[in-house]
Amino acid sequence: MVSERAFRGWSLDVRIPLSERVLALSMATQKRTVAIVGPSGAGKSTLLRVLAGVERRATGTVVVDGTPWLDPEGGVLLQPWERGVGWVPQEASLFPHLSVRENLRYAGASDEAAREAAGLLEVDHLLDRRPRRLSGGERQRVAVGRALLARPTLLLLDEPFSALDRPLRDKLAATVRGWVDDRGVPLVLVSHDESDAEILADEHWHLSQGVLQPSSGTAPNEGTRGRAR
Repeated sequence: MVSERAFRGWSLDVRIPLSERVLALSMATQKRTVAIVGPSGAGKSTLLRVLAGVERRATGTVVVDGTPWLDPEGGVLLQPWERGVGWVPQEASLFPHLSVRENLRYAGASDEAAREAAGLLEVDHLLDRRPRRLSGGERQRVAVGRALLARPTLLLLDEPFSALDRPLRDKLAATVRGWVDDRGVPLVLVSHDESDAEILADEHWHLSQGVLQPSSGTAPNEGTRGRAR
């Protein structure tokens, strides 16, 4: 069921010192589902790390749904575990000593909920396997399922279906989109794949050569550019 409370959007205005430059990113949106698209190495994953609270080099501000997550002047620095984020990084890290079922239930989900999520993501026949016996695409799907079952305040997806062929990729992207729409969960996708972005997000931004800007055809309520310098 969709949340009755209106989502108040999110914004960031941060600087991250990298080895050869400073990545300065600024954006604001009122949309619940947003995609950041761009080539490899542009800083997309770094942006997700900032939202997840694990990018310790970041300075500036982050506000999600009206709540400051990062605001040094206000003395605010929410720790990753305080943000309630469901984060699926590119490497789709799973607990190697746990089965698929146990990975899915790690955040406290019931066995019934785990089986339902496994069915939606087409890994229900793998519930008793350990991660080492899964393909790359299977591991990605389990990682996505675990994030969904954590009841996240914000879902962060980093190339979540890159190891899948196109038909299954599109099918599962639509499944995840339906899941977040039904529950009113905000989603931020980073990808170089335009099809993923079209399915999973209502608003698209492009990040390339340190410049973050709205893609043509989308109309953010507010938006500014971020440039590496």
